[in-house]
Amino acid sequence: MPGHGNDLTRLRIALTTFFALDGFVFAGWVVRIPAIKEQTGASPSTLGLALLGVSAGAVITMMFTGRLCGRYGSHPVTVVCAVLLSLSVTLPPLTHSAATLGAVLLLFGAAYGSINVAFNSAAVDLVAALGRPVMPTFHAAFSLGGMIGAGLGGLVAGSLSPTLHLLGLGIIGLLVTALTAPTLLRLEPPRPPEHAAAGPEGSTTAGPADPAPAKAATHRLTPRTRRLVVVFGLIALCTAYGEGALADWGALHLRQDLGSSAGVAAAGYSCFALAMTVGRLTGTTLLERLGRTRTVVLGGGVAAAGMLLGALAPALWAALLGYSVAGLGLANLFPVAVERAGALAGPSGVATASTLGYGGMLLGPPAIGFMADWFSLPAALTSVAVLAGVAAAIGFATRRATAG
Repeated sequence: MPGHGNDLTRLRIALTTFFALDGFVFAGWVVRIPAIKEQTGASPSTLGLALLGVSAGAVITMMFTGRLCGRYGSHPVTVVCAVLLSLSVTLPPLTHSAATLGAVLLLFGAAYGSINVAFNSAAVDLVAALGRPVMPTFHAAFSLGGMIGAGLGGLVAGSLSPTLHLLGLGIIGLLVTALTAPTLLRLEPPRPPEHAAAGPEGSTTAGPADPAPAKAATHRLTPRTRRLVVVFGLIALCTAYGEGALADWGALHLRQDLGSSAGVAAAGYSCFALAMTVGRLTGTTLLERLGRTRTVVLGGGVAAAGMLLGALAPALWAALLGYSVAGLGLANLFPVAVERAGALAGPSGVATASTLGYGGMLLGPPAIGFMADWFSLPAALTSVAVLAGVAAAIGFATRRATAG
C-alpha cells in the first residue's frame, strides 16, 4: 500500500513526541523538588517517604496498564495516560504537607508508570512493522526531553514559582497531546510483515541471533515465554539500578571522595546522561551492525569497565570519563530488554520488564546507601559495575535460550 510507509513515519513521529514529552514533564518536576520540600516543610526523611509515592504509583499500575493495552490497544491508553500525566504534574505545588504530597505523587507516579508501559508497547509493535531495531531512538527522545526539561526548569526556577512552572508544564503537555493524539487514535498498531524473521542478524527485528520476535506475533504465554520475559526484565533491572544509583549518589562521590566543587559534582551526572543520550541516538546503527545479543553483551561489559573507573579512579577527570563510558554502555540495554519482552509477550511483557526495571531504579539508591555505610561509597558504586556485568552475562545466556 502506497500510504503504509507514510503512516508508519507519522506513527513514529507521534510516539517519539510522547517519549520526549514524558522525559520533559518528569524532569521539570524533579528540578522543583527542593522548592516543594521547603513549601511543605518536610524533613529529609518524610520527603523521602513522600517521593516514594512516585515509584509506588508506577509499580502498582504498570501490570494493570499492560492488561488495559491488551484489551483496548496501546494507542488510546497512551493518549489517556498523557492527559493524566499532564494534569497530575500540576498538583504537587498545591500541597502543604508531606502526607498530601505523597498522595498526589502516587497519582503522578501512576500516570508516569502507565504511559511508559503504553508507549513502549506501541513502540514494540512499530519496531516489528518497520523491520529495523529503532527502539533506542524512542528512549533517546525521552533522554533529550529530560535534558531539555531539566535545563528549562533550572532557567525558570529563580523567576517562576513551582505552581506556575508546573502549571505551564501541564498546559504544554495537554497541547502536545492534543496535537499528537489524532495520529495515534486514527492509526491502528501496525502488524509486522510476514518476512520479518528473514535476513541477516540485525537487518530486521528478528535476525538469526534474535529468533524470539519471529514467534512473537501470537504472544502465546507459555511457561518458557514467561521465564524469558522475566530474564529480559532482569536486564532492565540491572540497567535501571545503575541509572538510579548514579542519579542519587554519583555527584556525592565526586564531591565527598574526590573533593570536586559543587558545580563539577553536578556535572558528573550530566556527563552520564549525555553519554547515555548519545548512545541511544546511535543505538539503531549499533544494533543493525552487531545484533541485539552482542549489543547487550558489549554494552554490559563497557558499562562495567566504565563504572569501575568512575567508582575507583583517584583522579576527578578519570571518574568523569568513567561515568561517561558507563552511560554509553548502559544506553541500549533497557530499550533492547523492553523490546524483546514485548515481542515475546505483547503489552504484558512490556509491563513485566518495565516493572522489574523500575524496581531496579527503586533498589539502587537505598542499596548504595547501605553499602556505603558498611564499606565506603566508592566500594558501593562498584555494585553498578557488577550488575552491568550480570546483564552482559544474561544477554549471552539468553542468546542460547531463545535459539533453543
